[in-house]
Amino acid sequence: MHPSNRATPGIVPVSRSQIAPWSHLVGFFAIMAGTAALGFRAQQAAGGSGDQLASHGSAISVYVTAIGMDWALLYYCWVGVHRYSGSLNTLSGGRWHLWSELGRDLAIALPFWVVWEGVAFTMAYIIQHLLGPDSAKNVESLLPRSIAEVLLWIALSVTAGFCEELAFRGYLQRQLHALSGNIAIAVLVQALVFGFAHAYQGWKQVLIISVLGVLYGALAAWRRHLGANVIAHAWSDIWEGWLKFVVWK
Repeated sequence: MHPSNRATPGIVPVSRSQIAPWSHLVGFFAIMAGTAALGFRAQQAAGGSGDQLASHGSAISVYVTAIGMDWALLYYCWVGVHRYSGSLNTLSGGRWHLWSELGRDLAIALPFWVVWEGVAFTMAYIIQHLLGPDSAKNVESLLPRSIAEVLLWIALSVTAGFCEELAFRGYLQRQLHALSGNIAIAVLVQALVFGFAHAYQGWKQVLIISVLGVLYGALAAWRRHLGANVIAHAWSDIWEGWLKFVVWK
């Protein structure tokens, strides 16, 4: 039985049916394995100065490449669900039809982001004290500085919020739920995959991002709609990569 592509925010029924062929899910895992391998390799082969992953001169090309990769991943997921008569609504849980639905997701996303920030800070503190300072190459040199870079960073953040939420929480988590029959397992496994997809930041960051992936997964499982996820994800990237440096400088 194919999932309906006529979803309404907040009342999407829980479905344990697969939304794409299992062979397609294997392909998704293969893509993620390749992404993780390239990320760890980038850490080892980083040619930037000091403890930087790359020089700032390559920032714009990195942004454009990342945007393209996120859209390519979402397209791959869409191809899979399209074979089962699904659509982007299948992945997102439906569109906003009323301004009140958007307002509700904004009201959920704000406190969720506060919790997200607290967990991220706590995890970083715990890992530093238990495992020592992070020796991985960092990406601070790639953060935006010029107006053009800031605008492109915002575009990248919005792209990541939309594409990654639909790919990891909308596609992967639902597929894993269908496979395992257990939403907790689905949330945990997708979070690990999400963490390893960010291997270019180093293995300690993989741990932190995996925990944050659990939060995103739990929110998606509760809401059965990714509006709040997308807003919180996009905003956290904008904040962490640019805005907090403007506010706290």
